[in-house]
Amino acid sequence: MSRTGRALLLVLAACLGLARAGAEPPAARVSVFRAATDDEFRDLMLAAARDQPSFVMKLLLSGVDPNQADAQRNTALHKAIMEESERVVKLLIEHPQTDVNALNQAGETPVMLAALRGRLPWVQALVRRGALINEAGFTALHYACSGPDNGVAAWLVSQGAELDARSPNGSTPLMMAAGYGSPDAVEVLLQAGANASLVNDKGLSALDFARQSGRPELMRRIQAALSEPYPY
Repeated sequence: MSRTGRALLLVLAACLGLARAGAEPPAARVSVFRAATDDEFRDLMLAAARDQPSFVMKLLLSGVDPNQADAQRNTALHKAIMEESERVVKLLIEHPQTDVNALNQAGETPVMLAALRGRLPWVQALVRRGALINEAGFTALHYACSGPDNGVAAWLVSQGAELDARSPNGSTPLMMAAGYGSPDAVEVLLQAGANASLVNDKGLSALDFARQSGRPELMRRIQAALSEPYPY
């Protein structure tokens, strides 16, 4: 365990009254985490959903695996992000044993879920911990472009996110933004050079996504991009 991780655990354990002066907390001595009992795992997921970091940390200090997953393969970090549990998200991202690239049954990683919610600080913290942004299939940029954005798309682009990444059905982040996301994300992608002429496996383009969603302003912007030489 790193010095930073051990320090974090010591501070949290002290806050919980679980560490004696000068002693390492139990989790600092745990090299292999154990599977939680049914009751412990239920409590872990409930605490993650209810933003109860003290209870989560108490379970981790007892040796419970932070990466244990439910029937949908969601970990406590997935659950905390889905429920926007601010303090538990921070705790789990900082915990040295948390797998920040864990995939749930839908193929979603924690950074995808954070991007969908437009939570830029979470996305940045996850990437600092090693979260991948250019995995095959749906990417964090697809997810950012399907939600409120709040600057997530621009930041991901600045970190090398693949502009024209293809989802399993061939859809690009620009298509997601045109159909479901923030107009700002459409502008970010076009300015960065996203290819508006691409179509997915159903033959739909970003322009078609905007049209089907009744977004005339985005239709005009995408149409203008199509008349420009590529790359824009």
